[in-house]
Formats: sequence, structure tokens, C-alpha cells
Amino acid sequence: MASSSSSSSSSSSPPPPPRRSVFDAAYIRAEFAAAGISPHFIPLIWKYVLQNPRCGDLDAVPSLPAAAYALLRQKFQPTTSTLTTAAESKDRTTTKLLIRLKNGESVEAVIMRYDTRLGKYDGKPRPGGVRSTLCVSSQVGCKMGCRFCATGTMGFKSNLSSGEIVEQLVHASRYSQIRNVVFMGMGEPLNNYTALVEAIQVLIGSPFQLSPKRITVSTVGIIHSINKFNNDLPNINLAVSLHAPDQDIRCHIMPAARAFPLVKLMNALQSYQNESKQTIFIEYIMLDGVNDQEQHAHQLGKLLETFKAVVNLIPFNPIGSSNNFKTSSEHNVKKFQKILRGIYNIRTTIRQQMGQDIAGACGQLVVSLPDERSAGGATLLSDIEDIRI
Repeated sequence: MASSSSSSSSSSSPPPPPRRSVFDAAYIRAEFAAAGISPHFIPLIWKYVLQNPRCGDLDAVPSLPAAAYALLRQKFQPTTSTLTTAAESKDRTTTKLLIRLKNGESVEAVIMRYDTRLGKYDGKPRPGGVRSTLCVSSQVGCKMGCRFCATGTMGFKSNLSSGEIVEQLVHASRYSQIRNVVFMGMGEPLNNYTALVEAIQVLIGSPFQLSPKRITVSTVGIIHSINKFNNDLPNINLAVSLHAPDQDIRCHIMPAARAFPLVKLMNALQSYQNESKQTIFIEYIMLDGVNDQEQHAHQLGKLLETFKAVVNLIPFNPIGSSNNFKTSSEHNVKKFQKILRGIYNIRTTIRQQMGQDIAGACGQLVVSLPDERSAGGATLLSDIEDIRI
């Protein structure tokens, strides 16, 4: 009986591998090439799925060769992630999307609608109108462990594939026409570098056609990836989560900073800027009594005086009863801004917060903590591309 059972189990064929997302660009290109199918058909498939986000199969994609339909049926599906819920803020400026991945984990993406006419530049109303920015996640959880960020409490769970990154835009397109994309959701984008590069290359090509100038990648400062960023992603905006003007404070609030000494980070950023000629966006979360004093503003000003940079001061959002930080006073934030602007001539903005009533504000993103419903959110930014120098 034992040998019969063993023979039976060994003769059964293994299950077919799971079908991949059509937006996993490297994989679908390789499969098309192996089958002798022109890669020019791939953007047509992406366009169909983008325009029909609820499509169940790919047989309805028009004008493909027969071999392509057979390959798509066997190895691909329109999307591998599913949109679970969409929560709308009371003022309808923010929509938070909870997206379930094929591995059972979830991430969140946040749509922010921002009317540029409500802001002022040089004392005058700014031109434009309503624009939508999508904040996307690059990982489930995060290894960086920043003490002021809810995502850090999750630890790291998994990287997203390039297709899962792109699919966040596909899901969001059901709710708004997305103009800008910021990689400021869950995870450290430069720790998922290959998928990040591949996803962005899809976003700036057909059919998405996003301008590179309207895509921003935020990092805590992964030096070896910054060193190759401009070569792999020219004209993409780089934002650095600096959050402190010296190494000791950075290490206190951002444990991962120990691996990326501030002097080496600033040297890497200087080399990047010399090569790319790009403005660097500096993100700086304002923590009461920790990094928001006048001496910190002067330290930051001196640190950045050789850079073409925009500093974005971010009001801190409490992330639960266990948090040890407090929000800086409005007085301290404005005084900090005044020093950077007035003494060091550094363009400095104060981030407008959006979506706080749906836990969609800066640093609040966390999924599946014990004993909590998905409390979600994402690191938000009011159209960072609209504050380019």
C-alpha cells in the first residue's frame, strides 16, 4: 500500500505556477520574446486594463495575435491585487484605498485632490486647478523603524512586485485622473530598487504617460541607491526624509540612520545634484522639543546652504498612545520656516495635512496591527511637484 501511495503521489503533476500581473513588465516582455510575439502589443494590453479595471480576463483585449491570447490565458491576469475598500474624507479631498495583494497582505494607497488656486506663490494666487496626486506603497511594512511613523511598528513583511506597484495606479484611476505619483506610502522605496525602477519606467511610458517631473521618490537616505538613482531614473524627483540636522538626533528618531552617516549621505546628495541638476526635496517632520528649536533651524540651514533644495516642514501626526513625541507648536514651525527662508534663503513650505479623519495623514499608515482594524493612511504631500523652484 505504501509503494502504491507513493507511486500515485509522484505521478500527479504539480500545480501550474500562479499567473502573474500583466503589469510585471520584465516578466511579460520576457514571455512575449520567448514566444516570438512583438513587445509593441504590451502597451495595448495595459491600456485595456487601465480603461477596464474590473475586467476579469484578457480575451477582450482587441487586435492581438492569437499566440498572445493563448499566452495571456496561461500565464497572466489583468491584476493580481484587489481593491478591498475605499474610504473618503469628509471634505472629499482624500480617498484612502485598501488593496489586498496575492500573498494575502494588504497595502494602502492614498489619492489627494489639491486645488492649486487655494495656495499662494510670491503673495499671489497660484494658477492651475484641481490636481490629483497618488501616494503609493513599495513594501508591506518597513525595515527602517522610524519612531515617529506607524508603518515602522509593523516591521518588514515583503516587497511589492513592479506590477503590484503599478496596479495601485490602476485601482486609483477608477476614482480620479492621477496627475502626480509620490512614493511616500508604506516601505522604503530604495530598498525595493529593482521593482521601483521597473514600475516607474512603466508609468512614464504608454499608456500611463506620466511626466517624470511629476513622480517623486522618497527615501531615508539609502546611499548606494542614491548613487545610481539619476542614471536609472533621470528627471525623477528625489525627496529625502532628513528629519534632523545632525547624526545623533537622526539616530534617535530614525534607527536606520546609523547605517547611513549624515556626512556620507550629504556627500552622496551633493554628487547626485551635481550630476542631475535636480532640486532635492527635504522632508522634515516637526517634533516638539526634539528637532524644532532655533538652533536646529540654523544647523539645517548650514547643512543645506550649498544645495538647491526645498524644505517641506511636516506637522507630526500622533500614531497612538505608545508614541513618545508631540506635535510642534505652530509658533515654532513658523519660526523655523522664517529662519530657513530669511537667513539661509532656502525655499521652505509647511505641508498641508489631508485625510486625517480617515487616518490618511503623514506617518499614520499601518495595516494589520494586532487588535486593530486597518488604521491606514500614508505619508502625504500636497503636490510636491507644484513647489518646484
